[in-house]
Amino acid sequence: MKPTHLISFFILLFYFNLTYSQEKMPKSTNIFQIEGTTVYGQSIDKQTRCVHWHSALDVIAIKFKCCDKYYPCFSCHQEEAKHDHEVWSKTEFDQKAILCGVCGHELSIKEYMVSSNTCPNCEASFNPGCSNHFHLYFET
Repeated sequence: MKPTHLISFFILLFYFNLTYSQEKMPKSTNIFQIEGTTVYGQSIDKQTRCVHWHSALDVIAIKFKCCDKYYPCFSCHQEEAKHDHEVWSKTEFDQKAILCGVCGHELSIKEYMVSSNTCPNCEASFNPGCSNHFHLYFET
């Protein structure tokens, strides 16, 4: 096999793996469940990726303090909720407010912040870029 064909084959295989390894839902949906926990917002797969954030690492949902509901991201909450968001205060960082979209494990805010972007239950990797948005969810 020629090297260019081999490279094309590996690119195609990589793309196929990323695209089809996640269980897809037909279109974005407003409500689904992971291990009995309801997630709201514009999810595009059953691991909490949404229309706004959908890389291989975007596999958490955040419980919003204002409504006690899990959403994949801030934008999903803004689009669906009929109220302003509230941030979790530092005194509430022991509250379970992060949901791993891979296994359904709930983490406290404190656990999430020290998790090294990895689920302590299933070892799924979380997007390290989410820390750039902590101010939208948590008192900083």
